[in-house]
Amino acid sequence: MSDALINGLAGAGGGIIAQLITYPLQTVNTRQQTERDLKKEKRKLGTIEQMCQVVKQEGWERLYGGLTPSLVGTTASQGVYYYFYQIFRNKAECKALKRQNKGIGDGSVGMLSSLIVAALSGCVNVLLTNPIWVVVTRMQTHTNILKKDHSNRLATPALEGTVLSAIEPFSYSTGHAIQEVYDEAGFWGFWKGVFPTLIMVSNPAMQFMLYETMLKKLKKQRSLSNPDNNEVTALEIFLLGALAKLGATVVTYPLNVVKARLQAKQVANGDRRHQYKGTMDAILKMIRYEGFYGFYKGMSTKIVQSVLAAAVLFMIKEELVKGARLLLVKDGIHTVKSKLP
Repeated sequence: MSDALINGLAGAGGGIIAQLITYPLQTVNTRQQTERDLKKEKRKLGTIEQMCQVVKQEGWERLYGGLTPSLVGTTASQGVYYYFYQIFRNKAECKALKRQNKGIGDGSVGMLSSLIVAALSGCVNVLLTNPIWVVVTRMQTHTNILKKDHSNRLATPALEGTVLSAIEPFSYSTGHAIQEVYDEAGFWGFWKGVFPTLIMVSNPAMQFMLYETMLKKLKKQRSLSNPDNNEVTALEIFLLGALAKLGATVVTYPLNVVKARLQAKQVANGDRRHQYKGTMDAILKMIRYEGFYGFYKGMSTKIVQSVLAAAVLFMIKEELVKGARLLLVKDGIHTVKSKLP
């Protein structure tokens, strides 16, 4: 089994576990990002308050709306990302070694090379998996409210000023979301928000650059004190992953909000201030009608969710990679012994 495949499968496994743990936070954050209330003075509900509001009005299951396609998307995204990341990184390491043989550099992959490797992997991932995330966004922002409660809808703090899906029955499946996207914008509707998402490739790119840099420094310091052991513990990987994700999220969050606005349902006969023709139209309307505050809606929730998810992902992924390599080594030793006379 190739190293790229091991990393791809481990990344997918870690991503699934992280997604299951943090999904309710992700759902609330997506709803916060797509709130389009123009009244700046209105009190906003906190993350916990909004989660309780969703549970009270729509049931626990709405916190996990879109979980199935999200798990598919996470598996595909993490698998694709780590697979291509390892392929591109192997090539970068080969080039670094060739430069070292020529007397240039120390043979390690630098920060710029790590950034390019992560960016290329992210672009491939975005282009292949964007349709899944459009469907997930639709399902996360869909609101299950009985028609008899429609008259009281605007009086509800969690929903006031929020452009969500129309009042529909409780059974809103993945198939409904797919059909809705197709009816609204055709085939290319599944690539809504792809432009800001491609720009947001800088998020995982920065995340992995920071992670790899901190990990390399930690291993180097450890090898100086103990040359025979530079292994990093699961807790240390957890903390490194959290720090890396925190830095990347703060920088790229506004683009995440724009992407969510574009992928959420556009109400045809609604307020034109809430209808976006594209990325620039969304940015300009948000600045005009909501101010720069609009680009940071739900940021605290996103930081908690992203940092926790990234930390769990890195920890689980590294442990799975270690376990897989150990099994392969043991299997190889067993095979060699079985062939001995």
